[in-house]
Amino acid sequence: MKQSIINLLIRPGAFFQNAMNEKESLKFPVLVVLAGGIVGAMYGYLLGGLTGQLLNGILPGMGTIIVLSTVIGALIGTFIFWVIWAGVMYALSFVFKGEGTFRRTLEFVGYGYLPQVFGTLITFVIALDYIPRIHVPQLSAAAAQNPDLMTEAVKALMHDPAMMELSQIAMIISIVFLLWSANIWIFGMQQARKLSPRDAALCVGIPVVVYILYMVYSITVM
Repeated sequence: MKQSIINLLIRPGAFFQNAMNEKESLKFPVLVVLAGGIVGAMYGYLLGGLTGQLLNGILPGMGTIIVLSTVIGALIGTFIFWVIWAGVMYALSFVFKGEGTFRRTLEFVGYGYLPQVFGTLITFVIALDYIPRIHVPQLSAAAAQNPDLMTEAVKALMHDPAMMELSQIAMIISIVFLLWSANIWIFGMQQARKLSPRDAALCVGIPVVVYILYMVYSITVM
């Protein structure tokens, strides 16, 4: 990539116009998504540790398994989300008779993921302050025979004031940086799929709005 990251973040239109003159390459987008996955895994490590503490009383060693699963899931999940975002936008662009390869769309969506790396890093730093304040219920081995006790313990953890506040802050940060990414993706889709600004905005805006509504709904039913 021969262009400036600053251009990508604040002048995405010019960035993607110039990028269209370069050969398709997933090298830098993969690095961006990998960075997001690593930071997401760090955040997942903190949250997984809480669940691990909850379950360790039931089965010693379960905490380690939970943490590893959370970390690996966050890392792999970031790449899965990248492909899903690109796939959904690419599919929607057919409605507007878009032209261009999926590889190019995947590349440009990967570029646009950069703001979310910053957002996840900010959330991780904030979580470092909140995690020690969260009270984790203690369960004994006998709780494994009583699903109601486990359900109540999980509910108590999720409704801990510090946990709820952290979840709300994380959601707000996620939405803000997702909207920044969406702005970049609109310009990327214009170029990658040869769309008008309106059509590109719809291809990006529809899935983004749906996802934001899902996040808001998820936190309201916690």
